[in-house]
Amino acid sequence: MKQRNKSLLIIFLVVTMIMGNAVSVFATDHTIHKQALNNTAHYIYETVKNRQVGSIGGEWAILGLARSGCDVPKSYFDNYYTQVEEYVKECNGVLHEKKYTDYSRLILALTAIGYDPRNVAGYNLLTPLGDYEKTIWQGINGPVWALIALDSKNYLMPENKKAAVQATREKYIEEILARQLSDGGFSLTGGTDDAQLMDLTADPDMTGMVLQALAKYQDKAKVKEATEKALLCLSNMQDNSGGYDSWGESNSESVVQVIVALTELGVSLDDERFIKNGNTLQDNLLSYYTNNKGFQHTKKDSNINQMATEQGFYALVSIQRAIDGKNSLYRMNDVKAFTKEEINKDEKDSNVNNEVKIKEISFEEKTFKDIKDHKNQEAIEALAERGIINGKTKDNFVPDATMSRAEFATIMVQALGLKDGSDINFEDVKKNQWFYDYVASAYKNGIVSGTSEKTFHPNGTITKEEAACMIARAAKLCGMDTTIDTLSKRDVLSQFTDYVEVSDWASDACAFCYQKNIIDQSAIEISPKTSVKRCEIAEMLYRMLNASELL
Repeated sequence: MKQRNKSLLIIFLVVTMIMGNAVSVFATDHTIHKQALNNTAHYIYETVKNRQVGSIGGEWAILGLARSGCDVPKSYFDNYYTQVEEYVKECNGVLHEKKYTDYSRLILALTAIGYDPRNVAGYNLLTPLGDYEKTIWQGINGPVWALIALDSKNYLMPENKKAAVQATREKYIEEILARQLSDGGFSLTGGTDDAQLMDLTADPDMTGMVLQALAKYQDKAKVKEATEKALLCLSNMQDNSGGYDSWGESNSESVVQVIVALTELGVSLDDERFIKNGNTLQDNLLSYYTNNKGFQHTKKDSNINQMATEQGFYALVSIQRAIDGKNSLYRMNDVKAFTKEEINKDEKDSNVNNEVKIKEISFEEKTFKDIKDHKNQEAIEALAERGIINGKTKDNFVPDATMSRAEFATIMVQALGLKDGSDINFEDVKKNQWFYDYVASAYKNGIVSGTSEKTFHPNGTITKEEAACMIARAAKLCGMDTTIDTLSKRDVLSQFTDYVEVSDWASDACAFCYQKNIIDQSAIEISPKTSVKRCEIAEMLYRMLNASELL
């Protein structure tokens, strides 16, 4: 992150100030943009020495540096994580009683540096976001940042047992859409009975943030329609310098949120809707760049503003990632998570089978035509992205079809990254069959068993209780404690009207899967003997991998 061509940039900025509209060259001169990015990264690295939990000198600085691709020592992020652990311990896992955006901000920073926010000093920082009413208390920014955080690495919506209303992604989306103003934009309290006078018209910052949250849901017609209205609103609000006024003042942070929104949506910054008087959003942002180091909040400021600098920096990062064809700022499936050995060699980790390996994403944003808006879409896509599960065809998953025992053995082996097993002696599983190695590996690791000493019945379907048993065995390989006492088992299963139909050999596994929310508890029946669907198995496996922190 050494400063290069410093004099060239200073000369360029001086010429820009004199020539006014000549600033538009920023939009096409990637060398100048990259130089500003590198110099700002260097400035933040040098000034933010005491990393801490907070919106300034904390998460936004960490996020920007982690996503920038700049050469930042791993120890810089490790020291920050140590500070986070100490902070979380001191507050007993409660970052704030009402401001749940604190959780979202920290989730984003930890995800960006490869640490798991679901286990920080023993606390799952995602859990509060499962409380719908508390998350939306702050106004629209609560659900907005909850979605951005949860979607940053396709985290499973956490179950919050203390919540009066359990949150879902759909609830948050509906809450956001209900707040859209007549001008197409959004504001902090707009769209509610308690709306402040200043919030009756769109705010560019809030509108940009909303679009960042909705970017991943453009396949939903109602979201797409709301997005187009919001984009038109932002285009109409943009001034002749390519920027925005917020609270009566032109500032750099407002243009930052719009830039990040467009890059998350995949909209070019050269889109004619966002070029005014020859000036682009990028031109406007860099007009606040000063002293070859950082950003001003407003043009009348004489000094660098730390908040403006950290936000301006991650906007530069989002632009550069778009130029390089990389994942956007908040889509962090490309972040390599630290292995458990790299984070903590605790007792739980020692229980993980040595052959179990985390499956990385190899098919970014993989999906199927027939799972759009399906309740198990998130689970199916997460597994498909990692090559764990395939469709029946290239474009169709066929979610309601049943799954054979051979197919089940295959996805379990793929999910856990297990090696080939030893020879097996099932008469109906031959070495020349495509599933032989998978069945052998699943059998060797105790995930599946035969239907008899000589048969496996590879084309037979899987019942719900059989699936629960196999999932529970896999969970044990992943280090989870699958034991359950008699009293707990009775309490868990007796809530279902048909619990007596569960086979004795499957009762422990079924109770474990329900207790850990691996199987959805919302139904009134277990239906243990019913053949499970492909979509249901995908959901069970997805939840188990999340619970064992292998996604």
